[in-house]
Amino acid sequence: MPVKAIQMIQLGTVMGSEKQARETIRLMKEAGYEGIEINGFMIRKMPPIVRVLTTLAGMPIGKTAKLDWNRLIRETGLKVVSVHEDLGTILRTPEEVIREAESFGTNYVVITGMHRFDYSDKEAVLDLAERLNRAGKLMKEGGISLLYHNHNCEFRKVSPGITAYDLLMEKTDPNYANFEFDSYWPAEAGVDIIPLMKRLGTRMKLYHINDRGTRVSGPAGQILKSDSMELGYGNMNLPEMVRIAKENGVDAVVLESHKNWADKSPVKSFQLSAEFMNRYV
Repeated sequence: MPVKAIQMIQLGTVMGSEKQARETIRLMKEAGYEGIEINGFMIRKMPPIVRVLTTLAGMPIGKTAKLDWNRLIRETGLKVVSVHEDLGTILRTPEEVIREAESFGTNYVVITGMHRFDYSDKEAVLDLAERLNRAGKLMKEGGISLLYHNHNCEFRKVSPGITAYDLLMEKTDPNYANFEFDSYWPAEAGVDIIPLMKRLGTRMKLYHINDRGTRVSGPAGQILKSDSMELGYGNMNLPEMVRIAKENGVDAVVLESHKNWADKSPVKSFQLSAEFMNRYV
């Protein structure tokens, strides 16, 4: 069975001290979660631009860098399902990234997309695929598997009928680069998700899950803004998506409700989503 985990981005504001982090982890485990997905930029002193960009995106990340994450993971018994790093870091210092992953006991390193990158430029996407293959080969030499995590930008067209994601699937070598698929973002981009998940097949190693809907209640206008929602509280066909993810053999299903939490509480949010996770995963 896949590990039920939470992405660190959801937990940053409730892990500002060791005491608070331990209490949050206790509540995670009480709700049925077994793992966490670590972000490299959240366990080290982060560049100011990263903090600014995540805050502007409505995803506050707290002050987690001051904690001893290796000790915290070891003493609480959480399983680290992957470590997120950027492509530049992986290519510049592969040995350090491998050691970091090994220290957390995971064999997955994930690239969280590219910042300020033109996914409509076919040649740029082809070059990205080549760099992913190169980075994946470096990781494989150290016993680590490289995955690519999508957002909605990868579903821009590089040519009629062909998206950047199509091209990345075609041009990356499964021996070196595979995928952590996030179904929320292609839904936001209007993509037919279920056929895409079936196309990914066993190249889909981890699954990022979130729901999408609206919290508006009472009389409202005819067009409402949709956003991140707790699992089962939005309108995505998540039971079928989880079924396909499990059929694909994913090693973990990772909750990432990155904002718009119930009662503005990331803890209440993951507790509500746990009802779905424990039933379907």
